[in-house]
Amino acid sequence: MATISSTPLSDMELNRLTQIANKAADAAAEVVRKYYSNAARFQFREKDGDGPVTCADVEAEQAIVSVILEEFPSHSIYGEKLGWHNRDNALLPDQFIWVLDPIDGTSSFVGKDNCAFGILIGLVYNGKPIIGCIDQPILKLRWVGGSSEGSELQHDAKKAYDSLAKKVGKRLFNGNCIVFGELASGFVDVVVDCTVDPYDFLALVPVVEGAGGVVTDWEGNELLWNASTPVPEGGFKIVATAGKTIHQPCNFCSFTMICLVVS
Repeated sequence: MATISSTPLSDMELNRLTQIANKAADAAAEVVRKYYSNAARFQFREKDGDGPVTCADVEAEQAIVSVILEEFPSHSIYGEKLGWHNRDNALLPDQFIWVLDPIDGTSSFVGKDNCAFGILIGLVYNGKPIIGCIDQPILKLRWVGGSSEGSELQHDAKKAYDSLAKKVGKRLFNGNCIVFGELASGFVDVVVDCTVDPYDFLALVPVVEGAGGVVTDWEGNELLWNASTPVPEGGFKIVATAGKTIHQPCNFCSFTMICLVVS
């Protein structure tokens, strides 16, 4: 059973937390692969009219939670499918909050749609995402990132999609987290998303920033979150770019590849 001290975190502590994120992703990936090759994955229900939830979603999240709480029993966890664990602890100073989406893109998972789904595991400390993991369990691809600084973006959120669509060289439409890993790998210049919840984006921030990219909201603000942060009406709106030099509206016309995420 591991323990983590207060701020500042040492490299050893960050490495240990990253190890547990990887261990949790391994556990969830095993569950997802089991259901992906089995007809039982189609046992699903609608989640409050907001897309399907399969038995794979629930079991994968349970696997992640078990790994985390075995190592860090006082840590708080907020998952898309199962909600809160240790929520009261999340309101304390210097608290760790793990934010989970066991299958980001459940519809793609059910339809076997080009493996356009993934496991998201993020860790927030004092409001800032410090560790993120994006895992595509079928292709066995994984992106893991640590914390870094963000940058400013000034843009009119209401007109963003139309403005970008007119100026970029090529557009892609993708609904899930894998495209953020592709951005971190250098295959995409910018990703724009809206109507997202905390479990949809907090794991993405350290991955993109760890690769030298920038992630902010549409107003250029750093993406911070804690247990008392309200979700904006219509969800969070985020933009991720390959670096600070292009994270400006005046440079949107220079993008050669953009992905507008349809959530």
